Amino acid sequence: MNAHLKSAKGKSTKKSTVKFVLDCAAPVDDKVLDIASFEKYLNERIKVEGKTGNLAQSNVVITRDRTKITVASPSDLGFSKRQLKYLAKRYLKKQQLRDYLRVIAASKNSYELKYYQITTGDDDEAQE
Repeated sequence: MNAHLKSAKGKSTKKSTVKFVLDCAAPVDDKVLDIASFEKYLNERIKVEGKTGNLAQSNVVITRDRTKITVASPSDLGFSKRQLKYLAKRYLKKQQLRDYLRVIAASKNSYELKYYQITTGDDDEAQE
């Protein structure tokens, strides 16, 4: 994907790609989330330059393994990680999973779907 291009001044510039990863390991292993339909949802909904369905023309590639979805985009396109979080939260809401799962930034270029931690009232009983 990386190619050397000559700019107007004759200097070579390196064209790079930015990869964003959505890690859905916990809900996929528990068979709560269907990763294939999630990938299809992202393919239909990701906007590039203000238009949906513009992925192929702008070289944005969405790939999936068993538990992860990777979105690769040219760095000069300005594709935002924030849009991925927004779409992931919308998908969870549509699937009625938003009350159980949350989207957390795991690193600079990745998000992770995790379950909410629910604490019980065992602390009161331990003090007595």
